[in-house]
Amino acid sequence: MPSKRKTQLERYRRNLQGEIDSAALYRALAQCESRPELGELYRRLADIEERHANFWRAQFQQAGATPPALRPGWRTRLLIRIARLLGPAWVIGAAASLEQIDRCQYDEQPESCDTGMPGQERSHARLLSELARGRRSTWNGRLFASLEGRHSAGGGNALRAAVLGANDGLVSNFSLVMGVAGAAFSADALLLTGLAGLLAGACSMALGEWLSVQNARELYQQQIATERDELEAVPDEEAEELVLIYRAKGLEEGKARAMAEGIMADPSRALDTLVREELGIDPDDLGGSAWLAAATSFVVFCLGALIPVLPFLFLDGQAAVVTCALFSSLGLFLIGALVTLFTGRNLLYSGLRQVAFGLGAAAVTYGLGHWLGVTVGG
Repeated sequence: MPSKRKTQLERYRRNLQGEIDSAALYRALAQCESRPELGELYRRLADIEERHANFWRAQFQQAGATPPALRPGWRTRLLIRIARLLGPAWVIGAAASLEQIDRCQYDEQPESCDTGMPGQERSHARLLSELARGRRSTWNGRLFASLEGRHSAGGGNALRAAVLGANDGLVSNFSLVMGVAGAAFSADALLLTGLAGLLAGACSMALGEWLSVQNARELYQQQIATERDELEAVPDEEAEELVLIYRAKGLEEGKARAMAEGIMADPSRALDTLVREELGIDPDDLGGSAWLAAATSFVVFCLGALIPVLPFLFLDGQAAVVTCALFSSLGLFLIGALVTLFTGRNLLYSGLRQVAFGLGAAAVTYGLGHWLGVTVGG
C-alpha cells in the first residue's frame, strides 16, 4: 500500500475512532442523566457525533477501502462505567477536556474543512466546558444556540479532584514512609508512621477543603446580601444595570429595557437575575456543600495514602520496604493512566512519568532519612 494512502486511511481511522468514542459516551451520559433537559442535550450531541462517524465511514468507501469495525476505546469505556456508577457529573470534566483537545482537529483536513464539522466540534467543546463549570441553567434550544458562539474555558470536575487527591495521599505518605525507612526504624515504627501520616494528611486536606468551600459560600452570601440591599435602596440604578447587561448581550434598547422592567416588577426574580447576570453567581448552588467536599477529600486522600502502608500490615524488614515501593509504583502508574482521561496523552508515557516523579520524591526522602539516621544515631 502506498505510503500516502496508508497515512490517509490511518487518519480516517483516528477520526472514526474519536467519533465512535464521543457518540458512545454521550449516549451513556444521556441514559444516566436524571435531568431530562440535559439528557436531551447529550442525545443531540450523540446524534451529531454519529453523523460524523458515518461521514468518515463514507470516506473509507470513497477511497476504495472497507471501514473498520471499531468499538469505543478503553478511556471511553472507563468513563462510561464511572458515569453509570457515580453519575455524569463525575466524568463531564474529562469529556470537556478531551473535546477541548480535539476542537480544531478538522480545521485543516481537506475532506471536512468545507463542511459544518469543524464548527460543530468547537461548539461541542464550548458546551461541554459550560457543563463542566457546573452551569445549572435549563438547557433548551435557545441556550444551545447562544452557546454556539460563546467562548468558555473548560473547568475541573469531581473525578479530576478525586484522582489528584489520591495522588497527593499516595506521594506524600510514600515519601514519608520511605524517609523513615531510610533511617532504619523498625517495622512497627514504619507502620505507625504511615498510619499517622495518613490521618494527619487526610485531616489537613479535609480541613483545607472545608475552609475553601465554606469561605467561598460565605463570600457569595455576602455579595448576594449586598445586591439585595442595593436593589431595595436604588432600584432604578439596578434596572439600568440590567438594561446595560442585556444591551451587551446584543438586544436592542427597547427590548432590553422592556425585559429589565418585566424582571424588576418581581423583586425575588430581579434579585435572582442580578445575582446571576451581574455577579455570575448561581444562588441555588453556592459552591456546594463544605461538609461533603471535606468528607470526599478525606476519603480520596486516605485511599491514596493507604497504598504505601499496606505492606507493613503483613510484612516486615526489607521485604516490607521493597513491597511498599512496588505497591506505590503500581498505584502511581494507575493514577498516571487515569490522568490521561483528561489529557488524552499516551497511557504508558503518562503512567511511567508519574512513577518516575513519585520514586524520585521517595528516593530523596529515603536518602535524607538515611543521612539523618546515621548522623543523629552516631
